[in-house]
Amino acid sequence: MNGILDWAMHFALACFATGMVCAALRLLRGPSAQDRILALDTLYINGMLSILCLGIGVGAAIYFDIALLIALFGFVGSTAMAKFLLRGEVIEP
Repeated sequence: MNGILDWAMHFALACFATGMVCAALRLLRGPSAQDRILALDTLYINGMLSILCLGIGVGAAIYFDIALLIALFGFVGSTAMAKFLLRGEVIEP
């Protein structure tokens, strides 16, 4: 791997890890449920981006499929949680 790409990948992973730590703190100490949902959104996005960086570093295509699944499930989960907070139920009768 190229030297600058290797350095940039490690820097990006460190930034994503820092973002995940900050989001985890907000998830644990958030004053409201909305803050906790936003922290969970940030956690899954940073996790997805970390996996994408690892996929670029390793050069394996399976990491990109895993990141796509994380994005899909994260979007569905955050939408369901927002609907639950808004209406009190996820599936309407």
